[in-house]
Amino acid sequence: MARRPPSKPPVLPGYAHVNVLGLGGFADVFLYEQQMPKRKVAVKVLLRDVVDEPVARMFNAEADVMAQLGSHPSIVTVYEASISSDGRPYIAMEYCPVAIGQRYRKETMAIAEILRIGVKTAGAIESAHRLGVLHRDIKPSNVMVTSFGAPVLADFGIASSLSGNTSVMALSVPWSAPEVVSDQITGSIPSEVWSIGATVYSLLAGHSPFEIPGSGRNSSDELSARVRQAKYTPIKRADIPAELQGILAQSMQANPQRRQQSAEEIGRQLQEVERRLGLTVTPLDVLQADTSFAPPPDLQDATFRPPVVRSRVEVASSRRPRGETGPLRPTDDVESSGRRRRTVPLALAAAVGGGLLAIIVALTAVLVTRGG
Repeated sequence: MARRPPSKPPVLPGYAHVNVLGLGGFADVFLYEQQMPKRKVAVKVLLRDVVDEPVARMFNAEADVMAQLGSHPSIVTVYEASISSDGRPYIAMEYCPVAIGQRYRKETMAIAEILRIGVKTAGAIESAHRLGVLHRDIKPSNVMVTSFGAPVLADFGIASSLSGNTSVMALSVPWSAPEVVSDQITGSIPSEVWSIGATVYSLLAGHSPFEIPGSGRNSSDELSARVRQAKYTPIKRADIPAELQGILAQSMQANPQRRQQSAEEIGRQLQEVERRLGLTVTPLDVLQADTSFAPPPDLQDATFRPPVVRSRVEVASSRRPRGETGPLRPTDDVESSGRRRRTVPLALAAAVGGGLLAIIVALTAVLVTRGG
């Protein structure tokens, strides 16, 4: 099937379009340059033809979840979410020039870097879980690298609540757990643990789990069948310690109860591997229980919220609408009678008043002098 052309980039006030970054099933991502403050931003724009209620929920969920977790050092920062002049919803977010999904198949990544990515991803996912949200699409292509070399997690577009109240399936074979591939559930904490382990496995192996490189037998159906069997194959790299192989094998157990029971747990295990290898231990940043956060986002909200109209501060008029008598009310203004209100800036009023006072003082001085 031929690849579709990108959609037309929207005209966004304060942003200049640069180029296309990527195409997706629901949205295109463009690189823009924001004029003030001056910086490059990635703008995800929904396709006009796919905007329906489920997609609206996905868009709102991504914007709200990433905004609430935007201060997390391992989650992409959202700058703005709105609707363009041509009616397409968009999210402007931090631009990350490198995607891990473009690297691990082309080069052998260092153990230290992979462990760091694993710990950072685990911290981001644990924080989302503490906010009551499942990511549901953890995989190498959703791990980005900022301009400062920090790994960050992106794309909460198919996030759901921990209650599992969603009808949208999230399936990225082979990073999805067997119970998700088999349509038993749409997501859970143990299935996210599986995806963290599968992502780390991919970065170490140079290919996805259950993929047989060069075999030609890696269709979606064939991979799904291997995932459902969940038979762990050790990675063939001499520099991988047995302890790390054991952590990954546990995270990809067929039985969810036998996996690590939280993203924090697998993150702590990866930290211990760093410690034993004599590496700098990567901080595991997680949402703290005493942090003041807004309530968990409403992941069922399918209402596109239009841009907020800039507010104005009105000054009460000293004039009454024509035909009215009685004391002036604070809400009385000329607009209520259909006429446009005219106000005098405070600075101008002060200047005029000061000038009149100076004239009065000068005239008084002259009269006193003449009288003397």
